[in-house]
Amino acid sequence: MKNRYEALLVLNSQGKEDTVKEIIDRLESDFQKEGAQIEQVQKMDKRQFSYVAGPLDAGYYVNFVFNADPQLIGKLRSKFKLDPEVYRQSYQRLTENKEKPPKKLAKAK
Repeated sequence: MKNRYEALLVLNSQGKEDTVKEIIDRLESDFQKEGAQIEQVQKMDKRQFSYVAGPLDAGYYVNFVFNADPQLIGKLRSKFKLDPEVYRQSYQRLTENKEKPPKKLAKAK
């Protein structure tokens, strides 16, 4: 059963600002090679970190919304952990938005 997920990746774009689009395209193809069906790719631009916890002080944020099997998340996590251009990664399962019927309003007397 496929679930809907969101992956927030922070890319190490230090010195590679002009190649960010190619990095995102490569990551998107990596998702698809592993069997994920991508719904949306949100490029959120480069942002400064609130505190410096390592060698970088800023990163390029990219959000992927995709459908995949639950065991695929572990594969993606380990694959991108070895990728030098992926600085941080976070995965979250999204809930299904089911349409609720509108509430009926009380009639005015």
